[in-house]
Amino acid sequence: MNIILVSNRFAKARSITLTRVHLLALAIMASVLFVAAVLAAQYAIVRFQPGLMGNELRGWLASAQQDEQQKEQAYLRKSMDTLAMRLGQMQAQLQRLDGLGAKLAKMTGMKPQEFSFGQPPAQGGPYVPAPLSQEISLTAMEQQMAQLNVLLSDRSDKLVALETLLMQDKLSKKLLPSIAPTTVGWYSSNFGWRTDPFTGNSAMHEGVDYMVPGGTSIRASAGGMVVYSDMHPQYGNMIEIDHGNQVITRYAHCSKLLVKVGQMVRRGKEIALSGSTGRSTGPHLHFEVRYKGIAQNPVRFLEDAAS
Repeated sequence: MNIILVSNRFAKARSITLTRVHLLALAIMASVLFVAAVLAAQYAIVRFQPGLMGNELRGWLASAQQDEQQKEQAYLRKSMDTLAMRLGQMQAQLQRLDGLGAKLAKMTGMKPQEFSFGQPPAQGGPYVPAPLSQEISLTAMEQQMAQLNVLLSDRSDKLVALETLLMQDKLSKKLLPSIAPTTVGWYSSNFGWRTDPFTGNSAMHEGVDYMVPGGTSIRASAGGMVVYSDMHPQYGNMIEIDHGNQVITRYAHCSKLLVKVGQMVRRGKEIALSGSTGRSTGPHLHFEVRYKGIAQNPVRFLEDAAS
């Protein structure tokens, strides 16, 4: 492309040749100038003329900020609700642990002042604030509360298991002969070999005899079920109580029976009155303890229970 320049300043006409490269460069420059002009005009409108476009831009920015604040508030509410729920669970578990601890302390004979489960533990010491780098974030706090919740559940399960074992041990002791069948009298004949009062021969005495007046109250040495309450040819009026685990106690030579077969009795309950029925030389109580059908020394059970 040729451009001819004619001017009075020149002695003759001049021509300029424009190639494709020159034309392309001119087109790019024109495009850049056009875009710059458009942007400058828009900036001037927004900056210096608070018209419709400026209001829309400010409204859009305000809406974006409001949406972001609402999202943050929703996240905080959700996090606080989660923390409140976990805190409630932990408080409930702590109350349960307090109750279990107080019950276990009572079962084991601990003094109430040694473990005050109803009061928070005493604390104190100088205040040394943590550095800013060690401040706990909300996420870290949630993780720590979750771990603490797991630990509380584990400790609660273990305390319940311990309570069960203690209760079983306590029940087992209640179902073993542990108290004397009468509160008065003394041993007139112990367990073991002796001279039979009727024949004069050596014979095995399978229980102990309490020398008590007729009509003395007789009580169950342990809890259990009455499996015999009737007259026996040798024992006279006799009561037999099954305590489970193949342990049985017998109360013989009674004058009156106060319980029936199938009746459940508690330890210490009055079950009969002493007398001199059956093979007896006078008013007394014959007391036996049998394990798996074999006679045991009742004194050993009573001494073990007292120790």
